[in-house]
Amino acid sequence: MTTQSLEAKAKALNDELETLDLAGRLARVAGLDGRTVFTTSLGIEDQVITAAIGTNRLDIDVVTLETGRLFNETVALIDETEETYGIVIKRFHPAKADVDAYVAQYGMNGFYESVEARHACCGVRKLKPLARALEGASYWITGLRRGQSGNRATTPFAEADLERGLIKVNPLADWDIETIRAYVAAEAIPVNSLHSRGYPSIGCEPCTRAIKPGEPERAGRWWWENDEKRECGLHVAEATSSIIPNTSGAA
Repeated sequence: MTTQSLEAKAKALNDELETLDLAGRLARVAGLDGRTVFTTSLGIEDQVITAAIGTNRLDIDVVTLETGRLFNETVALIDETEETYGIVIKRFHPAKADVDAYVAQYGMNGFYESVEARHACCGVRKLKPLARALEGASYWITGLRRGQSGNRATTPFAEADLERGLIKVNPLADWDIETIRAYVAAEAIPVNSLHSRGYPSIGCEPCTRAIKPGEPERAGRWWWENDEKRECGLHVAEATSSIIPNTSGAA
């Protein structure tokens, strides 16, 4: 598919999804030709999407990036969520050879020392596993919301991901955190216990802290960096995967 046709398809889907509710948005994408993949970090937004997928038995692959540095609470929630909704959440792990190469060059926690080292760690533990998770996918569903950060304020319902050659779908783009919490309570959706301890956004344990009153939702992610638009590279174009050689043979 050409760049122009992919962008046109994404624009048409975006306009259509805007008129639907969450279940309708997910069902619409699940009914399209091609494989659809939802990547969950087990955060509160992603739990809402997983619940809708499981409850409605939608043909959407649910996967997670098990980076090897997640909170114990996050890992435990994977099993609880599978049991609650009768689904399988496929785990994608970083390749041992890539992790070993990173540690040899930067040290286990070298991401604290420079932005380059942090991007390299995200490349090994997130971007390369994501590439494997999305192999053959036509649609990628995420839990991105406009209210999460200034960098995400214009998040559409569907957009062309030209780098990966697919359409990224953000069915919760227009939901605010109050709506999310109300939905979770009403539907008795299991969520990460860290949310109640000041962690609205949860990633790898060494790179996530609780936020202070009045801070943005994602202020606790990579908090030692000055860039207010800091991201891991999953949802922005960053040449992080090229920092560490591909020793695993996986994309």
